[in-house]
Amino acid sequence: IHELMDLHTGALMLLGPTMDPQVAYNINLRIPHLSLRMAEHGQRAQLFAERLQALGLKVDYPGLPEHPDHELIRELHCPDYGYGGILTLDLETEEQANALMDMLQNDYRFGYMAVSLGYFDTLMSCSGSTTSSEMSEEDKQAAGISPGLVRLSVGYTGTAEQRWRQMRSALERLGIIEPKAHRVTEEVA
Repeated sequence: IHELMDLHTGALMLLGPTMDPQVAYNINLRIPHLSLRMAEHGQRAQLFAERLQALGLKVDYPGLPEHPDHELIRELHCPDYGYGGILTLDLETEEQANALMDMLQNDYRFGYMAVSLGYFDTLMSCSGSTTSSEMSEEDKQAAGISPGLVRLSVGYTGTAEQRWRQMRSALERLGIIEPKAHRVTEEVA
């Protein structure tokens, strides 16, 4: 068996790996509606980015006109899928970021704290202390990664409005936004 699996001369190298049958089945089952899921990811991320920004929070999302590469991405992206399902919210401190993610995960069942990006439910991580923790402080600063940078891969479970109410409520409970700030902003929008 070792000869067959040899990376240099074995069948694995010459013919490539064989996919697990269950994995192949799941891919085959889900590929037909991938476009619907990706469109929903993009629509929800755009909604969250716009509303978070309207609340005066620091948001980075390529679908916002203020994003430095917005015009380039607008020319290159497929309008049916939006600008992707990932945005960042800068809460400045790791403590605030962790408090928000903890509340969203444990009190609201909004999503999960995880460093992955691809899942049907919302995934959240504090980039400075997880995926970018090996970077020097200077490199983090140069890359725009503050200690409180929360990365959100916006999922498509629940309705967008349900998830937004959960996010808004958590931000209010933590004192990140004023309880009445969202009402004025959303009425204007």
